[in-house]
Amino acid sequence: MNIKVCGISTMKQLQQLDGLGVDFAGLIFYKDSPRYMGEKLSGKELKHADFDLKKVGVFVNPEMIEVLDAIDEYGLDAVQLHGEESPEMCEDLGSEVEVIKAFRVTDGVDIDKLVAKYDAACDYYLFDNGGLKESFGGTGKQFDWSVLTKAKIEKPFFLSGGIRPEDAAKVKAFKHPDFFGVDINSRFEKSPGVKDMGLVLQFKQAIRK
Repeated sequence: MNIKVCGISTMKQLQQLDGLGVDFAGLIFYKDSPRYMGEKLSGKELKHADFDLKKVGVFVNPEMIEVLDAIDEYGLDAVQLHGEESPEMCEDLGSEVEVIKAFRVTDGVDIDKLVAKYDAACDYYLFDNGGLKESFGGTGKQFDWSVLTKAKIEKPFFLSGGIRPEDAAKVKAFKHPDFFGVDINSRFEKSPGVKDMGLVLQFKQAIRK
């Protein structure tokens, strides 16, 4: 079970996550997010840091040059795209880094139809709870995960959206052949962009028992 912690804004917390054995850390480049990393992290320091975890830049409807510049400046290992990015953009970025395409799960959506155009264009999918406000504003709502169990998907995916420390058993009980990892964020925070590492550790230990 892979763990991705999103909304990291300090080098110290990246180092702590790496020490805890977290697999992916999300750095939000979306300026309207309360977890926007802004100038809080040094590109030079981050690029040359020796981490086992993968550094993921999170974007919403960016220009290609913005993403390429961030990949180069921060030494990103992957990018996560939360907007209306095209399969062509995902494919082009895939020649530089791994690409996670995020999809908002709404009532009645056909998951397989939603992802079909992206099958050959990215490395992972991420399914979250609906909109930018929920994804980046920290409202922490969950969607009905059962809609995913009925879909083929056929690509490794992250489960996201309002996952709480006490949801470890629920996450472990969720079954799908392509379920790759869990993405956690606002419910593991002391304040926006500041994670409670004790909660992260407890959650990690619980889902990896």
